[in-house]
Amino acid sequence: MALYEIFSHPIERSYRAGLCSKAALFLLLATALTYIPPLLVAFRSHGLWLKRSSYEEQPAVRFQHQVLLVALLGPEPGGFLAWSTFPAFNRLQGDHLRIPLVSTREEDRNQDGKMDVLHFRLELPLQATENVLGVQLILTFSYQLHVITTVLNDPNPLWLVGRAGEAPFVINAVIRYPVEVISYQPGFWEMIKFAWVQYVSILLIFLWVFERIKVFVFQNQVVTTIPVTSVSQGEVYKQHLS
Repeated sequence: MALYEIFSHPIERSYRAGLCSKAALFLLLATALTYIPPLLVAFRSHGLWLKRSSYEEQPAVRFQHQVLLVALLGPEPGGFLAWSTFPAFNRLQGDHLRIPLVSTREEDRNQDGKMDVLHFRLELPLQATENVLGVQLILTFSYQLHVITTVLNDPNPLWLVGRAGEAPFVINAVIRYPVEVISYQPGFWEMIKFAWVQYVSILLIFLWVFERIKVFVFQNQVVTTIPVTSVSQGEVYKQHLS
């Protein structure tokens, strides 16, 4: 009748030697080479201590529908048109007041409850002899984040010249509310946790390598030891009965 292996378990074997033997010296050296080099490797890689850390946060930004516009006209010097959503400012402009057509739309593209982009369009009516040479535009936003300042930046604005007859001057802007990267100095326990992760990730490799080196050395008696096979209590009881 054919026999099949239906169960197995490992047999533990220990190796005994004196404290002043070569085997004890080898084990001490192997232990030192297992735990100390990973610390040196992590330290030399400049990744052991976390000096600065950062995280990303989406600010809560909302357009307040408050606008102030000043358009510089040419070719006569000193000509301008102005308008704002503040009635007191408009009353001070006199003949320079020109009411534009303004449309705005905010989008929450990732559906996280925070707006991501503002579409802003302003059409300023002009006479045939009026040309806009420059624009000053102020928009008001509510901005909630751990930091209190931000910058609205467009390094490459597109300015198209030439218009037909009494066509309005158009400002078409897409303002994105990007995720802010906040940098900070980590605390003590965060530094310890980060250093521990870096150390252990390297230590696991050294543990695997030196465990196999020790098995090879002791199994092949590279250093002299006395092998002892551990016997379970059940097997000892059976031996006494026999």
